[in-house]
Amino acid sequence: MICRCRLRGTPRSGKQTVEASRRIAASCVERCGYGSNRVLPIVSITRNDDGSLTVPVAPGRHEEDSAGDAITEPGSMVIRPGEGGYIEALAEWESEQHPDRGEAVSTASGREQAMAVVHAVAEDPDHVAEAVDALDDPIAGAEALRHVLVGGTPSVQAFAGEVADEEGGDVIPPHTATRIIGEVLSEIDARPV
Repeated sequence: MICRCRLRGTPRSGKQTVEASRRIAASCVERCGYGSNRVLPIVSITRNDDGSLTVPVAPGRHEEDSAGDAITEPGSMVIRPGEGGYIEALAEWESEQHPDRGEAVSTASGREQAMAVVHAVAEDPDHVAEAVDALDDPIAGAEALRHVLVGGTPSVQAFAGEVADEEGGDVIPPHTATRIIGEVLSEIDARPV
């Protein structure tokens, strides 16, 4: 479940462990009034065809429905690329899709693959599959892209700058780079191993 402070872009990394869940809940008490020392339930995030994400959202501290009853069930909201919390939610969605996968590790060759595929898709957004086909090692590229997502907005901004420096062209806006990363990861993950 994502509280309102996390949707405002509070950095978040990796998979949610019980300890991490407790820390998040405790820090949210201070920031937005939601949370406690209990473990937050982990509810699925849905990635829509247009790249947007439907995320569960904790109810506000004093929210009531039209009958005046307290709202205790989580709601949901759609986050689009470029909106606050999108990168963190995309990283969480990615970890939900592959719960058995370890932490993302970026190698030099994987980073080169990642930069090449992001540049290719930025140049020609209609040919994601062809850009992935051109990779020598799509798995290493995917790991590097996951590593970028886990780092949040600053990591995506730095990566977009590296892509421009390495591949040429203008710097890709972070929200566009995030959307491209999501499309590339979906394409790679849809392929048989």
